[in-house]
Amino acid sequence: MDRQAIDRTVGRLSDLCAGLGPLQIMEICGTHTVSLFRSGVKSLMPRSLRLVSGPGCPVCVTSQGYIDAACDLADRDDVTICTYGDMVRVPGRHGSLEHRRGRGARVVVVYSARDALQYAKAHPQTNVVFLAVGFETTTPPTAATLIEARREEVGNFYVLAAHKRVVPAIMALLAGGDMPIDGFLCPGHVSVIIGAAAYEPIVAAYRKPCVVAGFEPLSMLQGIAAIVEQAAAGEARVDNAYSAVVTGEGNARARALIDEVFQPGPAVWRAIGTIDDSGLVLRDAYARFDAVTALDVALGADYEPPGCRCGQVIQGKVLPTECPLFGKACTPAAPIGPCMVSSEGVCAAWYKYGR
Repeated sequence: MDRQAIDRTVGRLSDLCAGLGPLQIMEICGTHTVSLFRSGVKSLMPRSLRLVSGPGCPVCVTSQGYIDAACDLADRDDVTICTYGDMVRVPGRHGSLEHRRGRGARVVVVYSARDALQYAKAHPQTNVVFLAVGFETTTPPTAATLIEARREEVGNFYVLAAHKRVVPAIMALLAGGDMPIDGFLCPGHVSVIIGAAAYEPIVAAYRKPCVVAGFEPLSMLQGIAAIVEQAAAGEARVDNAYSAVVTGEGNARARALIDEVFQPGPAVWRAIGTIDDSGLVLRDAYARFDAVTALDVALGADYEPPGCRCGQVIQGKVLPTECPLFGKACTPAAPIGPCMVSSEGVCAAWYKYGR
């Protein structure tokens, strides 16, 4: 860690903020949220600068209707659910996948979509449903897996698709007009795929600085300082403080995989509602892998448990500590909302590091 560089950046940030009024910057990525706490960067912010978290945790933005559909599938004798570990403990309206597994349902934790496909090949007697969640970072592996499944004609493999796109979500937050945000710390992992230039529409439409940053303390501080510099100068542009990894155009091969299998479509975001073109739906050539139609799954309405303010937390409208359930009825051991479940969840980060 370059301590001198960090000290210089913190000093520059303090000087910049001294001549400005209150500023609010949103970090989109859940990994940024955790890293800002764990590294101590959050504690170095000037008093006039507030960092709020956005809808960047894949588990947290997954709608309640999707969770309930996954639980309903798990109840079927002919279905095995394969999922990332964070999804297992997200509460549905009638329990979680963890509860289903305790009652004998087949719920298998995997590390990748391809692990789920391999499980399907090894267990042809069951219908294997992979819970395909995540942003553009996890979508290319899902796409590559579906290409393989189609090529090899695997007949018992399906996906319950809920992949989402970051930029339309940011645009929707700004279009609401009720959230004062002065700039965005843009996600490093997603930006590797979509490229820094993907944020240009945000700058063009709303004149909000967008800076891509990595997850080390210095990179995050430099990203925040770049946003404040733009605000101080009355400017708005896309900057890249993670140029060693992120290019302007992103990863063309990964984007081509996504485009072959998926196309943009509407998606339901927890407590936010339906956002046009913010989801990725299967193209016709891969429609037979869609668990919703192939297995006749009902995706119910979104729902937020009484008292839970997770939906407002992931929009940066309230801090986790402003939720009446936080740290009381809702804890990592007994979560009520997904923000307390995921390793990238805002409430989980506040509970572990911010209390």
